Amino acid sequence: MTKLSAFLFVAAGPLAAQPLINGPMTGPPDLMEVTVWAQCPGGCSAAITYWPSLDPAKRTTTRTFTSDADRAHAMDFRLGPLLPGTEYRYVLHSTTGAEERHDTLSFRTQTLWKFRTDPPPFKVALGSCTYINEAAYDRPGRAYGDTYGIFNSIADQKPDLMLWLGDNVYLREPDWGSWSGFMHRYTHTRSTPELQRLLRSTAHAAIWDDHDFGPNDGDGSFVGSDMARKAFDLFWPNPSNSVPGVEGTTSMFSYYDVDFFLMDDRTFRVAADMRTSEPAVLGNAQLDWLIRALKYSDASFKCVAVGGQVLNTSAVYENYSTVPKEREELLRRIEEEGIKGVVFLTGDRHFTELSALKLKDGRTIYDLTTSPLTSGPYAPKEENTLRVEGTVVAQRNFSTIEVSGAKGARTMTVRVFDATGKPLWDRIIAQDQ
Repeated sequence: MTKLSAFLFVAAGPLAAQPLINGPMTGPPDLMEVTVWAQCPGGCSAAITYWPSLDPAKRTTTRTFTSDADRAHAMDFRLGPLLPGTEYRYVLHSTTGAEERHDTLSFRTQTLWKFRTDPPPFKVALGSCTYINEAAYDRPGRAYGDTYGIFNSIADQKPDLMLWLGDNVYLREPDWGSWSGFMHRYTHTRSTPELQRLLRSTAHAAIWDDHDFGPNDGDGSFVGSDMARKAFDLFWPNPSNSVPGVEGTTSMFSYYDVDFFLMDDRTFRVAADMRTSEPAVLGNAQLDWLIRALKYSDASFKCVAVGGQVLNTSAVYENYSTVPKEREELLRRIEEEGIKGVVFLTGDRHFTELSALKLKDGRTIYDLTTSPLTSGPYAPKEENTLRVEGTVVAQRNFSTIEVSGAKGARTMTVRVFDATGKPLWDRIIAQDQ
């Protein structure tokens, strides 16, 4: 075995070579722990050394992991126990033999603010629909993916967290029938040179949609669904992969005074045109868990991430409106339970828009759709009666939400940017009182 050396990869532009290691990237940090994900496509042994930025003498090194080809050489490192509200530096040592740099890899644990101070301000970046071209397996004709530089534009915003809203990889016909196919597609996407800076510079969490799951518009009948869940869990450092009483990729985490609910819109889906089964998006068990979890939450905003649009009133494609019975139940229960601060974060549609539903008691439910990142954009043709005027974007884009203000009077500022980082529109959502 060769001597372990510290890893650094710096993208040199659109023609940069494939990185020696993909990432590393952290999952959403808690107060005392964080997970770091990394992948060495050629195989390696690796360990992480980490320390508080202001106290470099207090170094801790994880045990050394040897990557496994059956897991596409992807690895998770759990760092902890850590100190709340502390910036840490870290180095990934590996047998790849790359250059050592300490100043590019860092993370910050969440601050213990409850019962002490106002919650801190923070920023989350959002996006969906990432298509990375691969000529050998793409459909013939014009390339579908473009503007990979959008990942650097997101990194330029210096978000505290990046939330991927589905179709984060685009499985092709050769991919979804085998574990080898899943590993190839995830590795191909994760190896994109332009993606590496974003992976390293912030924390990441994700939900999936059909193109991470299997065939286009795939539902719970897909025979490869268990394999798809295992691949998703392997490549995303989400806090968990399932919730009590619900199998699938459902999860949630808290980031300061906002709770993020990561929903699975595939495992329990029953196609809208079924005649002998009740159509579904989330399914009874997952919907019931969500309502109970929302009711329990005391967060200023409750962000519910779902692959497809929830509020869009037009029953087209895979909008929730194509399953009206379940959609009505979801919205009715939110209203009847008096749940405040619900903001759906959605993707899928290859355009961006903001929708708003005003309830009888003055509360408002929002749906921020952000799409696409690098796949093909489209302009919506349907009528969405809940659309906020002036918010449609029919080009590649991403969004950010910035939460700030005093406890009890927080605001969420939504901003949408084009692929180069140019601002397109912004709106302010006030905390429900």
